[in-house]
Amino acid sequence: MEIKKPAIAGTLESSDCQVTVEAGEGKIDFSLESAVINQYGNQIKKVAYETLENLGIDNVKLTIVDKGALDCTIKARIEAAVYRSVGQIEDLPWGGAIR
Repeated sequence: MEIKKPAIAGTLESSDCQVTVEAGEGKIDFSLESAVINQYGNQIKKVAYETLENLGIDNVKLTIVDKGALDCTIKARIEAAVYRSVGQIEDLPWGGAIR
């Protein structure tokens, strides 16, 4: 899958995260802002990279502003932003179809 236009998913509310995807420059450019980056930064990065890999994306600028989101929330926000970016609004493989 290829990022076609910038897209955002999520909020800046507590226990959520805001994910932004934009077309990359030939690589994954990852940026993370989080109050718990020292405790959970590596786990957030791992979830982000795994989700991108499962979606078949290796050329993206990914920005996450985390407000204490669980792994499943981070994954869902990345998926939503990517699908918005490519304009896919039907036949979304929700419910664990993306592993």
